[in-house]
Amino acid sequence: MASDSRRQFWKRNTKVPGSIQQVYGAQHPPFDPRLHKNLLKEGSKMYTQSKSKRASSFHEFAKSTSDAWDIGDDEEEECMSFASQSLNSKVAMATAAQVIQNHNKLKELPGEKMQQSESFDEIKRNGKVVKSNSEVQLSVSSGGSLGRVTLQKQQSLPSRPVIPLVARISDQNASGVPPMTIREKSRHEKFKQLLSSANTDLEELRKYSWSGVPREVRSVTWRLLSGYLPANMERREITLQRKREEYFGFIEQYYDSRNEEHHQDTYRQIHIDIPRTNPLIPLFQQPSVQEIFERILFIWAIRHPASGYVQGINDLVTPFFVVFLSEHVEEDVENFDVTNLSETVQRNIEADSFWCMSKLLDGIQDNYTFAQPGIQKKVKALEELISRIDEQVHIHFRKYEVEYLQFAFRWMNNLLMRELPLRCTIRLWDTYQSEPEGFSHFHLYVCAAFLIKWRKEILEEDDFQGLLMLLQNLPTIHWGNEEVGLLLAEAYRLKYMFADAPNHYRR
Repeated sequence: MASDSRRQFWKRNTKVPGSIQQVYGAQHPPFDPRLHKNLLKEGSKMYTQSKSKRASSFHEFAKSTSDAWDIGDDEEEECMSFASQSLNSKVAMATAAQVIQNHNKLKELPGEKMQQSESFDEIKRNGKVVKSNSEVQLSVSSGGSLGRVTLQKQQSLPSRPVIPLVARISDQNASGVPPMTIREKSRHEKFKQLLSSANTDLEELRKYSWSGVPREVRSVTWRLLSGYLPANMERREITLQRKREEYFGFIEQYYDSRNEEHHQDTYRQIHIDIPRTNPLIPLFQQPSVQEIFERILFIWAIRHPASGYVQGINDLVTPFFVVFLSEHVEEDVENFDVTNLSETVQRNIEADSFWCMSKLLDGIQDNYTFAQPGIQKKVKALEELISRIDEQVHIHFRKYEVEYLQFAFRWMNNLLMRELPLRCTIRLWDTYQSEPEGFSHFHLYVCAAFLIKWRKEILEEDDFQGLLMLLQNLPTIHWGNEEVGLLLAEAYRLKYMFADAPNHYRR
């Protein structure tokens, strides 16, 4: 989003049903500073020409910062086609070079699959992870095309295991080692017992799901916990058939209207946002997958005119889509070609993703209506909560004029999906769906725990722009089940202490 449009964002123009709201500061997937040293150097030149000219306010920060995706969101530019919109040259060139370099690296190393990691210091060979004690620097020779990739040893860095962006979440922890202990096997059996009973005990299912749902049963568990499937076993298949037919009835009835003038703005924004959804995961760059997402989002938008489509809702489809796809795919799904599935299976995944996303949004729709009052209230509640939990951090923000809305708006709008890898989001949603009002209420305490997790780094920053850059690019790329589990445990502690005693966080 262009810097001009960032300023426009805070003006909150009058919105009519079906119009589009912009979301500030989209950085996805989570940022890894060690992988983007050159890009950081390029970007820093654009707003840090001298120490004496540091940005002292959000207005100055937004004014002096440029994005690569300069799509021209001002009213007079909305009639321009996406193809004709240009990128900010310096940042775009740096970003494009990094993307091309990574892409060529994946394609041109025969017999090796390099995953994104903190220092590119591990290479998968023949299904095994080879750990190196040195950083691997990728240098691309320019001879008419970005071709040969050479590996150069650099200064020693701590090695980390390769973790796919979309992992077998229930089968791996942050170290990538399968933790199938006796306890885990017992939990698997308990899930299967609950799900195969004539009437599933949903309270018991929520109790076991809080600590994570095994991959093999996650799809049916999510359908049940979201309220999409009934607890009665005999009614499930009939319900699935009916709801899937109903969804495709909406497609036949409404989807052609995307070409009508009063829906063109909505469809155009959806069409622009879809390619930006998880851009580093090949699965979401497939044309067939993008068409599925376009249909889901367009149908949801026109059936909910009070909010219409809002940027960020596109992210909320991805966890459901991956979980329901995993039901039919044995291997990791990030590189899976969806066209290998039958048309019936593809249609079922699409319909189920639509209905489960709709159930989620039903509980947080005030986040996306005019002026987004739900998000405004949650950000204010987060500020009050942090002032009681960690007054030092709160005072630090006030000292450097950092407003919570400047970073926490995205946390609420996208449910932390722009801050965490997708594998972590799926694990997080296991708990959200097992918590009463998980997405609308418990998420507040998760955000509080997430912010305090970085208190040391926050307190070390001594200027406005440093704080904003940190808070919008937190280093979570290597997070796994262990880190998410600790985050949720701390969030539960905060909820227990403050949820039923709101005066505790009032001055």
